[in-house]
Amino acid sequence: MQLVRFRTWITPLVIGSFVLLSVTGGLMFFHLDSGLNKLVHEWFSWLFVAGAGLHLALHNASFKKYLASATGRWVMAAFVVVLGLSFVPLGGAGGSKPPFVAPMQALAAAPLPVVAEVAQIGMPELQARLQKQGVSWRVDAQSVKDLVGEDLGAQMRTLSALMKP
Repeated sequence: MQLVRFRTWITPLVIGSFVLLSVTGGLMFFHLDSGLNKLVHEWFSWLFVAGAGLHLALHNASFKKYLASATGRWVMAAFVVVLGLSFVPLGGAGGSKPPFVAPMQALAAAPLPVVAEVAQIGMPELQARLQKQGVSWRVDAQSVKDLVGEDLGAQMRTLSALMKP
């Protein structure tokens, strides 16, 4: 395939996807992401991978020059080492977590009457809010974690819906 004739859109694809991933990644890093930020970041990263691969194929001669230089090899090797190290577990499964996670997990594991008390609502209101979220329960001693499972995101969404005024 003649990649040269696609030059007009390969580089803009890399630039656009880089900007998109940089912004959404930065928002996620600072826990400021909202809406579809995470979903867009995860799925559009494939466009970046495809664009980078095509850009690399288009500029293969330049890439070979970088590999021929000691600096180019050192920089690329450093990133390969960091990639390898990123798989090493630190501080338990999943690495370090934001400071709000532990209290949120404790609340998600608390019995529903405790959650109702924290939300400053009665059990009938808590049950109505759960029902509105499509969450059903059998006994009041259950927790949000019991009802929605281990998924931290689902626990957070459910607790958030229960805490709304």
